Amino acid sequence: MRGSGKVHRLTVTAALAVGVVAALGAQALAATATTSTASAGRPAAVQPRAVGGLDCNGLSPIQRPVKNGFMCADPRGPYGGRFYENGHYIGHDEPSVRFLSGRRGSGSNVTMAETLPRDPFAKPTVSHPGNDNTHWFELSIAPWLSITVCDPNSAPLAPCKPRSDSNAPRGNFQGGGAAFVELQFYPPGFAPFSDSISCDNTHWCSALNIDSLECTGDGSGPCNNNCVEPVNFGFIQTNGVPTGPPSPQLSNLATVTPNSRTLLMNPGDKITVRMFDAKIPGGHALEARETDLTTGKSGFMIASAANGFMNTSPFSCKGHPFNFQPEYSTARAQNIIPWGIGPYMINSQFEIGHFEPCTFVQGKVSGVKDTTFTTCRGPYEKTKDTSAAFEPDDSPCYRAGDTHGGTAPPNLVTGCDVFDDAIGDLDYDGSGYYPDWPDSTTASKFPSPFLQHEPTSGGHPYPRFQFMTDASATEFNTKCNLTTGHGCVMPPKGPGHFYPFWTQAKVGGSCVWEFGNMTNGKDYGRDAQYGTVRPTTMGAFVGPILRDRGCGRGH
Repeated sequence: MRGSGKVHRLTVTAALAVGVVAALGAQALAATATTSTASAGRPAAVQPRAVGGLDCNGLSPIQRPVKNGFMCADPRGPYGGRFYENGHYIGHDEPSVRFLSGRRGSGSNVTMAETLPRDPFAKPTVSHPGNDNTHWFELSIAPWLSITVCDPNSAPLAPCKPRSDSNAPRGNFQGGGAAFVELQFYPPGFAPFSDSISCDNTHWCSALNIDSLECTGDGSGPCNNNCVEPVNFGFIQTNGVPTGPPSPQLSNLATVTPNSRTLLMNPGDKITVRMFDAKIPGGHALEARETDLTTGKSGFMIASAANGFMNTSPFSCKGHPFNFQPEYSTARAQNIIPWGIGPYMINSQFEIGHFEPCTFVQGKVSGVKDTTFTTCRGPYEKTKDTSAAFEPDDSPCYRAGDTHGGTAPPNLVTGCDVFDDAIGDLDYDGSGYYPDWPDSTTASKFPSPFLQHEPTSGGHPYPRFQFMTDASATEFNTKCNLTTGHGCVMPPKGPGHFYPFWTQAKVGGSCVWEFGNMTNGKDYGRDAQYGTVRPTTMGAFVGPILRDRGCGRGH
């Protein structure tokens, strides 16, 4: 989310280099050439093109973003725990459940079975917040499963040994260099993906999204403002071949445009998802593999140099072909992404606060390939957006029926993606902060939920779990203190007075996790499940670690 504010500025080649050397010495520089590299020969660095993914927040001063509104990881920063980039606040609202295990391999090999949700048959409505026909693209633009991978060129800019718990932060050691993987799922209904949310109006699709952070320390040190948060991106493909170059330096329109080999999944399909360290010619790399048990189709993506994946120089923003590998052996509590808000690692998450339905839109934006608008009007827009509230507008906004220049099926509703000038809904007046979430396993006025089975690693379950959300970082209207927790409230202060929550329930004979407004199982206190913001929670609402005893038994 963006807004006005100070920025941690530096001269790229001087201040960042000084910060790295002062913090880590020559060891950090050597790590960029020795850990998980693509080959011993170290191919020549790749210069960034004029358009690409150098910054998933779209704020690089040297490169235009290939896609506005990439769903990024949420860094921790030096300003009260909040992260600012090039004059803008960066943050997201990512409620999740984290799975923990001390078993070897649980941090590098995770499998989950799930049933994809269905939307209501009727189109979305915009007249009665809290009781409108609502589709999944309005609630969460990117549900994801996560894992952490080694990247010595990413914060804390330190060597990283793949599949090793030695990378965990401890004492004065801020952790091994790490990137965060989000295996993201994109709901149908608001295409095209290249400048909006969906692959099309009828299918779910997914992509491997890897975010690095070109800063020293845990994100609080100097950053390279030309490439603060570079992103590698690749759709899950039936043949494993990216639709376009996945790297931050070379990604283009083809990268973010599905093709005939993109794995498309129907609402209601039963699928399995696995992320693991795959053996490839010359080494290993993370593989994300999905199998649609309903249709028999499958797809995969390997985050390898051979596939065009690259890590990014924190000094020059140039790319180097790179094999990303899982960072940890186990999913113990101390094994986290070292620069994130909250202790994320093996998580199931729903990114919310990125859509606002409208009666009509205003503020036409000219000079772009697609007609967009900046301002939402209707029952959801209770107060005027202002830069003082860190949400200057709701852009990009589109009218119902818009085909985006004939490149996509007509949009189902007039609405705003709220990720252009704000990257999120800081006044909490969009669909995600009303109780229009799944409240039944059958879609009616609201959609049905994801039904996510207990994850496993090598056939073994994760015996503990923990709820968390970084909504605290977006709570400017209560002056939430990310260190003490003072002023942090749940649900966030908005007109809907609602925040979705996790439920563990028995459905069709299986114990599953649901997310929304479900009452058919154990809800762990609804909003109370997220716990509190404390000095030990890295700025997030974090609940206690709980033992998973399954459905129908005590906790």
